Amino acid sequence: MRVLSSSAFFLPSGHRSHPFPLRPLALALLTGFLMTGCGGDGGGDDDNAVAVLPDAPAGLGSTDTAAVQDATAVPPFVDNAATNQRGDARYATLETNAGVRVTAGFLKIWQPSTLIVDAGVTAAANGSFPAVVASTWTGIPGDATDGMVLDATLHAANIQYVINATTQRTDAQALAAYLDDRRGKGYSVSDGMGPLATAWRTAAGQTTTITGMPADATTVLYNDGGADVGVSTASGNTTMGLAVDFINTVGDNASTEPAKRFYKYARPWRWSSSVVMVPQLVPAKSSTANTDGGYVSGHTAEAVRKAMAMAYLVPQRYQEMMARSLELGENRILAGMHSPMDVIGGRILGEASAAAAIANGNGTPLRASAYQQTQSVLQSAASVTTPAALFTYAHSATTADDRFNDWASLRTNALRRLTFGLPQTGDKTKVATVPKGAEVLLETRLPYLSADQRRVVLKTTAVASGYPVMDDSEGWGRLNYVAAADGYGAFNGDVALTMDASLGGFYANDSWRNDISGAGKLTKDGTGTLHLTGTNTFSGGLVLKAGTLAADSAAALGKGDVYVSGGTLVSNAPAAAVAVGGRYSQRAGSTLQVVMGASGAGRLAVTGAVNVEDGATLNVKFAAGYTAKAGDSVHVLTSATSLAGKFSTVTVDGFTKISTSYSGTVLTIKIEG
Repeated sequence: MRVLSSSAFFLPSGHRSHPFPLRPLALALLTGFLMTGCGGDGGGDDDNAVAVLPDAPAGLGSTDTAAVQDATAVPPFVDNAATNQRGDARYATLETNAGVRVTAGFLKIWQPSTLIVDAGVTAAANGSFPAVVASTWTGIPGDATDGMVLDATLHAANIQYVINATTQRTDAQALAAYLDDRRGKGYSVSDGMGPLATAWRTAAGQTTTITGMPADATTVLYNDGGADVGVSTASGNTTMGLAVDFINTVGDNASTEPAKRFYKYARPWRWSSSVVMVPQLVPAKSSTANTDGGYVSGHTAEAVRKAMAMAYLVPQRYQEMMARSLELGENRILAGMHSPMDVIGGRILGEASAAAAIANGNGTPLRASAYQQTQSVLQSAASVTTPAALFTYAHSATTADDRFNDWASLRTNALRRLTFGLPQTGDKTKVATVPKGAEVLLETRLPYLSADQRRVVLKTTAVASGYPVMDDSEGWGRLNYVAAADGYGAFNGDVALTMDASLGGFYANDSWRNDISGAGKLTKDGTGTLHLTGTNTFSGGLVLKAGTLAADSAAALGKGDVYVSGGTLVSNAPAAAVAVGGRYSQRAGSTLQVVMGASGAGRLAVTGAVNVEDGATLNVKFAAGYTAKAGDSVHVLTSATSLAGKFSTVTVDGFTKISTSYSGTVLTIKIEG
């Protein structure tokens, strides 16, 4: 009979190791005792090496930047918005008018007959600026006064898109296009508030007189008699007047008319008779073609800037408001009123105008007080007391009642509406640039990041280069605020953030849902909670110093080392193990929380070595729908190479008697009762 050395076994804490060789019966009895007697003290029946923690991940040792361009070479729109005027000789050219200049990507596709803001416009000479004489452009494509198509392929794709959209339009799309055409744009986009829409409209005093489409095409309601944005403080709104005042400021220096009068590009139904307008909008066609340019879309620009102002005040619905403004832009195409390039140009000007008003315009002194007033009023309306609770309420509707409540389709549709699938014929390799002031539009959505960090977020979530119109000199065209509101798209430098939960809202709890690439490192500090939910490939490692970091997807933690020096790391993938691409190290005083599901979901699966310092804590929870019972054994932590050290405290929610087993590469917990 084979005799086993007692050195292979260790009794639970408080028991002496057995001094004599053990016979098989005694061995069996002792093993049973060990498995039932360990409790939650982290002891186990197997030996494992003493943990020797490696150094924390070094990362790149540098941070990414998104510097503002040289203002002498690329004059920032936010500093020059006041030049966006028509009828003033000083601001009649591409070089002198910010609204014309910011949308100048169109000049690669179309050259207007004159490079002056002069369609139906005259202006007296002003100092060294010569008088503006009205152009002879008739507004009719192919006319002798017309401009020149420089890229026939892209121009044809632009008009064909409208033909396809309007000939394949559904009745529901026709109704949506009609309402977004005729109603006030502020009222239209406010339905992006979802469950908060009624409270928002009531408190703001926002109304409309257009609630449906006429039965025939002989009558059209030209004007919405409601209060588009709402009632201002000057008009007696003491409830949420500051919010209305704030939104009204984004209309300052925001007109699309200077660009329309400069580019002199016809509407799509003038380019092709195959464009089928919504019949009830046909009476709304302008009869003065020479002042009715299509590029850029005024409805789109207005919707974008008003949605951005509302999203600033209600960041709990940030992505949804931005998605709604992009939807309105697409509805301009479905109406037959605008082409994709018209809409893209409108988006660019809308973003720039909103940033100018909020960063250093008339919205600047209002933004803090308007935000606080809005949050207070909406919390009261929703019967909640915190921004976090307001976030939950704001996403409480089903997709049947809130068409923006499906995050995946929201993102997909938003990206499609940024480019409309037009050919990517330009340079596809350009690094994105971020305009001055663009970061202010993320100020309430990512408040725990610095202004410089928010600029990098915009840079790393930007749309690829090469699409028509979008490669403007400042960089507005490629910005994707829907994606940026979900955090970084890449760690091309090391990223460090501190979330102070005492400040509430996104300081206390936020989710980064992008797929994060890059070679940089993430360091999380502060008392707040950050959720990572993407398929992440960043390789510089992750350091958790304080608070909570939740890995809510299998690849949330990236490809590098994970180093938990404080706080709580939550392993919480709903359908798979959470992977650690490098080593996993956990110091004393920190906690690993594993949320177990079926088939090992939630388990922490480490490629490299695992080292757990004495004094570390492990807590095991069970995902909703997964029922654990006495007798179950679960692998909660595995390593492909080695597991050293033990958790000093191990708890399993719902159970008081457990045993732990460290095999050298696997930590197993058995539930005893």
